[in-house]
Amino acid sequence: MQPTVKNSPSVLDRLAEVRKEIGRAAADAGRPPGDIALVCVSKTFSAAEIEPVLAAGERRFGENRVQEAQEKWPALRQAYPDVELHLIGPLQSNKAHEAVKLFDVIETVDRDKIAKALATEAAKAARRPKFYVQVNTGAEPQKAGVLPGEADAFIARCRNEYGLEIAGLMCIPPVDDQASPHFALLNQIAARNGLRELSMGMSGDFELAIQLGATHVRIGSAIFGGRPRP
Repeated sequence: MQPTVKNSPSVLDRLAEVRKEIGRAAADAGRPPGDIALVCVSKTFSAAEIEPVLAAGERRFGENRVQEAQEKWPALRQAYPDVELHLIGPLQSNKAHEAVKLFDVIETVDRDKIAKALATEAAKAARRPKFYVQVNTGAEPQKAGVLPGEADAFIARCRNEYGLEIAGLMCIPPVDDQASPHFALLNQIAARNGLRELSMGMSGDFELAIQLGATHVRIGSAIFGGRPRP
């Protein structure tokens, strides 16, 4: 007798499970599930692969690169105009114009050159995306983000010199570290700067991030599956 082969979970099955896990983690932390926003990380996935998640009601999506987002999202937004698009990858200053035009939330403000360029382009476009400061909580030399010890001063410059309204903070803990100290550190920096929104937690650690105050969790592979493409 041939063994029974079960079908692998569909994207909608995985999405449903992620929603349940977010609800459980929120309840365990004594928080309303509505306090946590799911950002579906759709980088490297095509418009055809994203569309079922849109049809299922999700409206927040994260992309790493401006150029890739430009290729997918204008057409998708014709059908789903209420999408909130997050830039979650590093931004080059020469892409600031396109980023301000396309994204509703830019999570990776991490240096003065970028802050100044975004302020200039936002003023020109009369469009104000939300801005998060990315903090390199692990002080990793290869990773983007302002160092924790410099975060307060940088947030102040963004506000006072560049006129950016900073809505929150974002971090990506080191792969080999326990994530909880990094999430706790980000929460502390946010609290002393009067910032409520915290984008932290991904497919492998979002439950922990919710316990430590995340308001936005960025989940890709747990919804869309693995990424065989670079």
